[in-house]
Amino acid sequence: MQSNVLDLRGQVLLQIDLDDRVFGIAPNQAVVHQAVVTQEANARQGTHDTRTRGEVAGGGKKPYRQKGTGYARQGSKRAPHYTGGGVVFGPHPRSYEKAFPKKMRRLAMRSVLSARAAEDALTVVDAFAFDSGKTKDLVAALATLGVDTGAVIVLGERSDALFRAARNLDHVHVVTPNGLNLLDILRLPRLILVESAVAELTRTLTSDLAASISAVSELEVEPRSPSSATTAPADPDSEGSSESPPAEADGEAE
Repeated sequence: MQSNVLDLRGQVLLQIDLDDRVFGIAPNQAVVHQAVVTQEANARQGTHDTRTRGEVAGGGKKPYRQKGTGYARQGSKRAPHYTGGGVVFGPHPRSYEKAFPKKMRRLAMRSVLSARAAEDALTVVDAFAFDSGKTKDLVAALATLGVDTGAVIVLGERSDALFRAARNLDHVHVVTPNGLNLLDILRLPRLILVESAVAELTRTLTSDLAASISAVSELEVEPRSPSSATTAPADPDSEGSSESPPAEADGEAE
């Protein structure tokens, strides 16, 4: 598929070909959902904790005598059924980390990029350079490109001035190709790619596809020619053998 390359004034400079393997596939919604669940789970700290009855302060003395009170016997005021007592099945520190294969991560990223391209929410610019580092200049440039509600800007290389200009905007996120996040693309409605970032994303997201194609080509076996077939040695025990049977011994004694 083809896409226009714009400058920061919104004028079309040229057209480039976008790889259909990255920007033109049918989005795999199941893999995207699994990627979102995995990233949100891995972002959890897992430091929540509650105290059991052995960790709550106090309760060392038996509240009242064992017999003769008419009440049920008790051994501590810090038992779970008392106010201020311990928690029985409360949460404790744990890890929520989930494994997610690399090929599925790349498939999920290709799916969301293709979805943005299909929605016409993808813009390719030749460069996105800011020397001033001022937020108002960035806002003006985004308004010229027709991006008012928010966008993810993917640069070919890091620009400290642009990072400084965007850090005051909650609806603008600036990254390089290796820092592109699936959740950011889904959270913000527009995606702006610098032309050099398109080539880097295409190279990264198709590396496993190229590897699989080369592996299939190595498995292909060339057909054997009839002349290369070797002749199997003759079996001496088989029928039709040219060897004559051994002569029987003479039964008469000399």
